[in-house]
Amino acid sequence: MTVPGRRSSTFIRLLRSGFTDPSAAARLLDADALAAVRTDPVLLDALGATADPDLALLGLVRLAEAQPDGELPGLLDTLVSAKPLRDRLLGVLGASEALGDHLARHPRDWLGLVTYEAADLHPGLAEFELGLADAHDPVGLRVAYRRCLLSIAARDVCGTIDVAQTAAELADLATATLRAALRIASAAAPDDAALCRLAVIAMGKCGGNELNYVSDVDVIFVGDAAPGADEGKALQAATRLASHLMRICSETTVEGTIWPVDANLRPEGRNGPLVRTLASHLAYYQRWAKTWEFQALLKARAVAGDETLGAEYIAAISPLVWQAAERENFVADVQKMRRRVVDNIPAAQVERELKLGPGGLRDVEFAVQLLQLVHGRSDATLHSGSTLDALHALAAGGYVGRADAAQLHDAYRFLRAMEHRIQLYRLRRTHLVPEDENDLRRLGRSMGLRTEPVAELNKAWRRHASVVRRLHEKLFYRPLLDAVAQLTPGETRLSPRAAGQRLEALGYADPASALRHLEALASGVTRKAAIQRTLLPVMLGWFADSADPDAGLLNFRKVSDALGKTPWYLRLLRDEGAAAENLARVLSAGRLAPDLLMRAPEAVALLGDPEGLEPRTHEALEQEVLAAVGRAENPEAAVAAARGVRRRELFRTTAADIIGSYGTEDNPAEEDHGALVDRVGGAVSDLTAATVAGALRAAVHSHYGDMLPTRFAVIGVGRFGGHELAYGSDADVLFVHEPREGVDEQEAAKAAQTVIAEMRRLLQLPTTDPPLLIDADLRPEGRSGPLVRTLASYAAYYRRWSLTWESQALLRAEPVAGDADIGARFIELIDPLRYPVEGLREDAVREIRRLKARMESERLPRGADPTLHTKLGRGGLSDVEWTVQLIQMRHAWVEPGLRTTRTREALAAAHAADLIPTEEAQILDEAWVLATRVRNAVMLVRGRAGDTFPTEARELAAVGRYLGYAEGTVGEMLDDYRRITRRARAVVEERFYGA
Repeated sequence: MTVPGRRSSTFIRLLRSGFTDPSAAARLLDADALAAVRTDPVLLDALGATADPDLALLGLVRLAEAQPDGELPGLLDTLVSAKPLRDRLLGVLGASEALGDHLARHPRDWLGLVTYEAADLHPGLAEFELGLADAHDPVGLRVAYRRCLLSIAARDVCGTIDVAQTAAELADLATATLRAALRIASAAAPDDAALCRLAVIAMGKCGGNELNYVSDVDVIFVGDAAPGADEGKALQAATRLASHLMRICSETTVEGTIWPVDANLRPEGRNGPLVRTLASHLAYYQRWAKTWEFQALLKARAVAGDETLGAEYIAAISPLVWQAAERENFVADVQKMRRRVVDNIPAAQVERELKLGPGGLRDVEFAVQLLQLVHGRSDATLHSGSTLDALHALAAGGYVGRADAAQLHDAYRFLRAMEHRIQLYRLRRTHLVPEDENDLRRLGRSMGLRTEPVAELNKAWRRHASVVRRLHEKLFYRPLLDAVAQLTPGETRLSPRAAGQRLEALGYADPASALRHLEALASGVTRKAAIQRTLLPVMLGWFADSADPDAGLLNFRKVSDALGKTPWYLRLLRDEGAAAENLARVLSAGRLAPDLLMRAPEAVALLGDPEGLEPRTHEALEQEVLAAVGRAENPEAAVAAARGVRRRELFRTTAADIIGSYGTEDNPAEEDHGALVDRVGGAVSDLTAATVAGALRAAVHSHYGDMLPTRFAVIGVGRFGGHELAYGSDADVLFVHEPREGVDEQEAAKAAQTVIAEMRRLLQLPTTDPPLLIDADLRPEGRSGPLVRTLASYAAYYRRWSLTWESQALLRAEPVAGDADIGARFIELIDPLRYPVEGLREDAVREIRRLKARMESERLPRGADPTLHTKLGRGGLSDVEWTVQLIQMRHAWVEPGLRTTRTREALAAAHAADLIPTEEAQILDEAWVLATRVRNAVMLVRGRAGDTFPTEARELAAVGRYLGYAEGTVGEMLDDYRRITRRARAVVEERFYGA
């Protein structure tokens, strides 16, 4: 029995050696199998040097206990006397539970770690083929594969080979395994093997000689007929052989599996034939292939089967790969690929993703491959399937800064080493950093971090990921700045041609102009230029992510020229993380927001304020406008001041709309599109009301001083009264007045008309701002009637002459400016008209339907596509609004919720009152919101209003980006619009027309 003191001493020593469970370790050391070595200090020190001493000791005991009779002494003697074997064996047992399991099942395989010769230190393909030569069935192949894998892992964990050499050896082992699997498949079907020629092309990491411990092995199969054989039968035979090869590697046996063989990178993916002839491959790539397929072919390498056919395949597809950047759809494809890198990150795992997460391996690989495609067409030194080799070549050629390449090289090696060690533990395909403390400790120690392994690992990982994330954009754009700024002597730079190629590949339609803008912004030794050189690599990436990068860069230059000498401008962009990205989104999303900003550059400050994009209240806007008007010396100056407020607030609204629709790196796009629409409609309507109030105050003051002879109010109708104004909407209004006590009615009417004329004159003064047109055509008798009436005149007209359409127009009437009491009395006057007691008579319903049908046939512009016209087209705004308004006029007298000027609010109230089913209400709401967003998008993109989608490709793409569609999917956008509005029209047919 062990005395208590000795147990305590052993416990402490085990604890100091790195064991996390010293009690369990002491019991394992007491196992009979280790009796001969349990007191050997060399063994305990060697166990303590492993990644997981507890795991290493458990694996050693299992291996010792599994030794055949008479062979245990040989294992133990070699273990304590041969340091290379000790380090290799214990290193593997402490890093890989799965390989410990393998050694327990195959206890003589440790002998493969004993030799320490040159060929053993750095085996190549020939050595691995020799190691698999005796495997004649899937089970035997798995055992031999694991034996070879054991030797690679031993060299890896001991530092004999680095991460790149490990990945290359794993790729060589995969190549040897594919050859062995094809040999086994051919032996099982010799007739098939005689009929055909079959070449196996490795893709992905295997093709690039940079494989993981556990990864799908991506392949493409090329087949041909043997001399004298029928091609059709030969391809069938080749397909059977290829399928059998895949099963040999992929299927689970008593010895587990090797890895999945994935042939989905072949032409047409899983829908295409497994094996094609070379001619069929070429026909597909020349006619149908997408850019990502050429990106995948960067790593293509013939590895097994018919060597001549494999070489012919590589020789034939290589020119196509390096011409991919010249394809018409290259830019759109690249932008989609760049976004796919981000979109494919599972939200729940993003913080632990080594491969797909921000700053992960995919970021490096994508960046390097894209630069290869862009510049490899004219520089053969970039033709490499290895990420690290290609990165070195890019730096040597000046396509990437040497310092950036060195940092990226170190970060990539660290992340790949983490990936290797995570997968090695259980030999499972994963890219997730573990959460368990013991797993993190083992991982950190396996990376050489021994003091505080978990803390040190997390710190190093985050540092390297941060480097990758930062350099991912810088990698594309920093060399462009170096090419134009020319500040660092002796540094290899991009030639103007190469810089132009890169800009063109990233979506810039006019690379020459873009380079001039970059030179103007970044050249020189001033502090301003230095800050720009810091900002531009990231800004250019954000511009490239838009539908019009050229416009974004040009607008940024204009704003920078206007504000460059202002000390706060560049400081805001440099120090306020959100401001720079917000500005990039706004400047590249269309014409309206940049035009507003150019006329008020100081509004850039709004983009850096966390609350700067929140809409202001109507009361606050009106107070500011009226105060500015009150300080003005004349009416023209007064309306200019009101316009200044309107310009700034329109920019605030457009910027918030764009950023909410596009999203940013930290804040995803707003998912509630209805809320976006309501926010824009409310903000623009409130701003218009405040501007009208300011123009009214200026008009009154210029002609009548502080007191107008009549009490005067402006009533908003249509979208204005409904708080649904779009950026380009006119302001539909009614004017109403009531003479003050003792004032003659004719004098009061003349005063009201004078004020209206002056308001219109002031608001129509020539300006570069978006126009604000006041439209009073919805007044009684239309254009033939008086422009302004008294309350009594309105009452008399409505009592005697009012038509049904006029009552319908009043549904969205609401006071917006002027005398509040007059406005309230006007609303009191019209309520019985728009919400008639007992609802509408049937003849009135028929009249509304006739009017709507006539409007559909007469008012749609000639040549307009009725399926895409947002206002008058099928299922568009008019359809939805008239349907909702008919429900209001029929039922608002008994349903108070329907007494609102807002379309969506009335629709929700109709649903709440069971006047329209849930599904139909949702269909109408979706169509109305979408049509409104399209109108807003058109104005944002073109800078002028429009009721249908633009025809120019870039403008159409920009509308699509605003609506959330990726580059190259405008067809899908138009199809979705037609589908959504078609469903809405079906509801309109039933609910409005009674079909």
